[in-house]
Amino acid sequence: MKIKTIAVALLFALPTFMSQAAMTLTSQNITNDQTLSNQQLFNQWGCTGKNESPQLSWTDVPAGTKSFAVTMYDPDAPTGSGWWHWSVINIPANVHSLTEGAGAVGGKALPKGASMVTNDFGFKGFGGACPPPNAKPHNYQITVYALNTANIKLPENASPALAGYNILAHVIGKARLVAPTNAR
Repeated sequence: MKIKTIAVALLFALPTFMSQAAMTLTSQNITNDQTLSNQQLFNQWGCTGKNESPQLSWTDVPAGTKSFAVTMYDPDAPTGSGWWHWSVINIPANVHSLTEGAGAVGGKALPKGASMVTNDFGFKGFGGACPPPNAKPHNYQITVYALNTANIKLPENASPALAGYNILAHVIGKARLVAPTNAR
């Protein structure tokens, strides 16, 4: 009976697994499992980086993609809920890259239609890595999500957690780079 139950569970799980295609995310500025450069470090709170968002490109986009979202998240921040450094939503489906610096406040370098959500530093833009003094390296996760919706509608003052909730409700594929960094 247990084997039959497991087999039935696997059959129901297979469509969900299959719908999340394997995308590829690359960057001219970030190498997976390598420390972020000074370009991607914050320039406040005791950190002296350039606070510039990385160049990102993605391929192997799943069929049915209607838009993309990009986030940078630190699950190791000592907050109990991590730290959202950057959230971009409504990137058009025909756009498969962001230029270096696209996360500048004001969003002028973002593709038409894309917008940023307020990060945990309190502004709409890229907020670079800045772990606390003497912290173990934090594993910064830069993720691109392929979504089955063309537009995520959020209130003007939406939190990154609300954006994440809406992003995850529409994911059909994703790719991630992780950069363990101790900026101090």
